[in-house]
Amino acid sequence: MIHLFLNGLAASAGGGLTYLRNVIPQLAARDDVHTTVALSPTVRQEFAEFKRVMFVATDLAAGAGQRFWQEQRTLPRLVRQANADVLISAGNFALRKSPVPQILLSRNSLYTSSDFYRDLKLRRDYKLWLDTRIKGSLAKRSIRWADCTVAPSQAFADELQRWSGRKVMSIHHGFDRESFFGHGELLSPAIQQKLDGASGDLKVLFVSHYNYYRNFETLFRALAMVRDRLQGKVKLLLTCKLRSEANPGSYQADRAAALVQSLGIADHVVELGSVPYRFLHHVYRAADVYVTPAYAESFAHPVVEAMSSGLPVIASDIAVHREICEAAAIYFERFSPAQLAERILQLAKSETSRQELKEHCRERAEVFSWKAHAEAIVALSIQLRAHRCALDQSTRTS
Repeated sequence: MIHLFLNGLAASAGGGLTYLRNVIPQLAARDDVHTTVALSPTVRQEFAEFKRVMFVATDLAAGAGQRFWQEQRTLPRLVRQANADVLISAGNFALRKSPVPQILLSRNSLYTSSDFYRDLKLRRDYKLWLDTRIKGSLAKRSIRWADCTVAPSQAFADELQRWSGRKVMSIHHGFDRESFFGHGELLSPAIQQKLDGASGDLKVLFVSHYNYYRNFETLFRALAMVRDRLQGKVKLLLTCKLRSEANPGSYQADRAAALVQSLGIADHVVELGSVPYRFLHHVYRAADVYVTPAYAESFAHPVVEAMSSGLPVIASDIAVHREICEAAAIYFERFSPAQLAERILQLAKSETSRQELKEHCRERAEVFSWKAHAEAIVALSIQLRAHRCALDQSTRTS
């Protein structure tokens, strides 16, 4: 039996929460693992009780910087109290002095993205630029502090390795088809009505809250071109609303909303708003094509969800998308609206192209498994514990 301490205090939305939702049940299903999970009180409410899993709800400061320093003081005590063997830091930042071997899960691609820093300067968002630089510095130091750093894709692991000068290993994130499609609840009438309103049009889906690095503006400009070519018979489905206060983080959506108006595509953008995870499979199945114009990613969970749903995928041509999708997607230059528009039109006009991608999609999605991910993390934890025990024994006998 190995006792893992999973630090999920930084998870509040997006990929971090998706990770916890899928990994905690996998760890709970194992007879050889006991897990303690640290969560914020708000996130704790999402999780039922599990055998062999103990939850510690700790309310830390809202700001990432303050939370980081609070974790440095609070977590060592919690890890010792739990009598854990290995600490898994799931929020990009590690403990500087962990009382047990530590695995750092690094998944924030913004700290290493020159495109993101350039984007922030163009938007004159110097506050976020500085904030990201500071967090990036802590994230780089965290790689040095951890016993082992794990990235969710080989492409991102390679990027982290170049950036930090330290070895980084890759363990793919997963996908649980049964869990994702297993919820029989129907969509809310309001969201279903919006989907029904797109009937008869080409329905292009993009799953993301609004932020800069998902590159919404390139998608909007491409949509205007597709609208003209398809005589208006296209709808873009978004799982967010283009209002700053309706999205997590400090991203300002006003310019994106203004762009939609200036392009004259407001009637073709369907803002579904945030869709609870258990309902997302309905939205994927209602769409015709999935598009992701993101210029920075570390894994891209929605792409795997789309592939498993049998949706043909159009992805920006970045290394992570190439690794995750392989032949199950067609690609476009990430800042080229014209090229993205051509890819959408290619699938809109060719049933053969759509079917070829669909055949690759489900096959490719089956490669990713949360069970396999959890097994790899547990195996790595056992290896680190054994290495620490050997070092301790060597120290005692010397």
